[in-house]
Amino acid sequence: MRLFAAVLPPDDVAHELDAELVELRKLPGADGLHWTGRPGWHFTLAFYGEVDDDLVPELSARLERAAHRSAPFPLALRGGGQFGRGRALWTGASGDVPALRLLADRAEAAARKAGVEMGEHRRYKAHLTLARSRDAVDARPYVEALDAFESRTWTVGELVLVRSNLPKSGVPGEQPRYEPVGRWALGGAG
Repeated sequence: MRLFAAVLPPDDVAHELDAELVELRKLPGADGLHWTGRPGWHFTLAFYGEVDDDLVPELSARLERAAHRSAPFPLALRGGGQFGRGRALWTGASGDVPALRLLADRAEAAARKAGVEMGEHRRYKAHLTLARSRDAVDARPYVEALDAFESRTWTVGELVLVRSNLPKSGVPGEQPRYEPVGRWALGGAG
């Protein structure tokens, strides 16, 4: 299974983001970007790639422990940025970003301890991908438009293990399908 650990924004925050993207899609060149949709909006904590089915129970048990060791924390979507000269446009986070980073470190450590090959460690950058492009684009108008964006603050209360089902149709712009396969309350609540 192709898996990753994530924090998912609640529905009302997703609605706020959707309203912001309606405006972004009106900017010149927006039709040349592949915009992500509500089912794909998440903060990836740790990307695991293809995980052997035999490792999933141990990974799940370790993620559950990581969640229980992490207290719920406030988070909001805020601002924007780009990676790879406009190949990825994203919105960032405000609130207790250090707690989000700690949860990401714990999700990565859980995978390593479960025997999942993780490659080299990278410093966590909180972002939720909004659009992608195969080619470099001038993303400055989008990033500038996102400067004033900030969603309401919510309390992150769970860590989610998500399965990513890659498109098989070959239709350009088709998005992966994401399916939660495990959810654990932070702080052992709930």
